[in-house]
Amino acid sequence: MATMSAARDGYVSGESPLVATACDGANLADVVFSQFVPGEDEETQMNTLMQIIDAELSEPYTVFTYRYFIKNWPELCVLAWLNKECIGVVICKLDQHRESFRGYVGMLVVTKPHRDLKLGSSLVSRALGVMRQHGADECVLEVESTNKGALRLYENLGFIRDKRLERYYLSGGDAYRMKLLFPLPPSTADDENDIEYEGVVCGDGVVSHGEGR
Repeated sequence: MATMSAARDGYVSGESPLVATACDGANLADVVFSQFVPGEDEETQMNTLMQIIDAELSEPYTVFTYRYFIKNWPELCVLAWLNKECIGVVICKLDQHRESFRGYVGMLVVTKPHRDLKLGSSLVSRALGVMRQHGADECVLEVESTNKGALRLYENLGFIRDKRLERYYLSGGDAYRMKLLFPLPPSTADDENDIEYEGVVCGDGVVSHGEGR
């Protein structure tokens, strides 16, 4: 469903007063990450992330789309702040998909002046960590087939290209559906004849794609 997916690692120009306009020598250690807090100045938080996302991503979103994600999975909306200004956000969900408890990265945006801080990887890694805590089996997303930077970002986190979706976006562009399989919990792995899962540990302790699945 194209209108619910834009995980394309977008960046905005920083023209909004709510968005930092210069990196000013900042590094990742200066960035503060937070989850969306329902009921706590909720409309201000919502307006901030909508302004950032709408400025960059080409797929149209209504306020109902944002509320769908945030009302149901506020813990999977992670924001990045620098000097009290929002410079990035990832919005995800986690629900049952057939026999799998599946996470989904719906939107990822980092402001243009802060691309070199590797915020995209940090935001997604934090969301993946929350998914694992809630027992997710896998995570999927869609990326424009021509967005080499976003493809590289997700592949470095352990995602694989699962399927090519022709004319997926309203613009007519193709997408790749990408998938990451979380390793089974130790107790479950023991029940499965001690199957070994090898993965790469990311910066936030998120283990990437597990072999043997």
